[in-house]
Amino acid sequence: MSAPRNSTGQSGSRHRSTLSLQKTEITIHVYDLLPPGRLSSVLWTVGASLLHSGVVVNGKEYAYGGHDKRDVTGVYWTKPKTEPPGGTFRCEILQGFTLATQDEIDVALRAASDEFLGTSYNLLTKNCNHFTSYLCQKLTGNSGPAWLNRAANIGVALPCVVPREWIEPPEYETADGELLDDDEEVADESSPFRQQNELRDSYGLSLYLLELEGAFIA
Repeated sequence: MSAPRNSTGQSGSRHRSTLSLQKTEITIHVYDLLPPGRLSSVLWTVGASLLHSGVVVNGKEYAYGGHDKRDVTGVYWTKPKTEPPGGTFRCEILQGFTLATQDEIDVALRAASDEFLGTSYNLLTKNCNHFTSYLCQKLTGNSGPAWLNRAANIGVALPCVVPREWIEPPEYETADGELLDDDEEVADESSPFRQQNELRDSYGLSLYLLELEGAFIA
């Protein structure tokens, strides 16, 4: 009779161990970088908007942008739904869940921070949406939606027509936020990290691509 009791005890232990695993929700916030109007509405409808995205984990929204400081990450966090200058919140996507502990999540964030340096930013090949895909893959095993980068993919397919200044690292970040630091989770809150060039460059790229497609809307 002792064997069945022992087996039940082991089963109960496994059950408690499973219950002790905490699921953390991983969501993506999507922003339209174009000013509200006819152009942004048309592009959103046809799935060709210039978009910014961030990954929300435990009440913080992580995103990526460029700057000109060598060996400094371009990954930063803001309060969820903090809109980039001139941008508009579009939607929230439930990407999935992770069973990773907070320590494991921190390791994933640190890896992303090391991978996405500010000087590595490229509007077409290494932008905020590439970061979103990378971090979602790390945390949930699935990358973010491919349509987030559809406009950038069009630009990659036509690299000869994209002005060089549109794909170099912009000087500042997309929205008020806290830059991830090598020695601590975030930088001093008194030093906001902003980018204003991405909005300008994204708008110009959108207009340029529309002209190429013969669908320019004044």
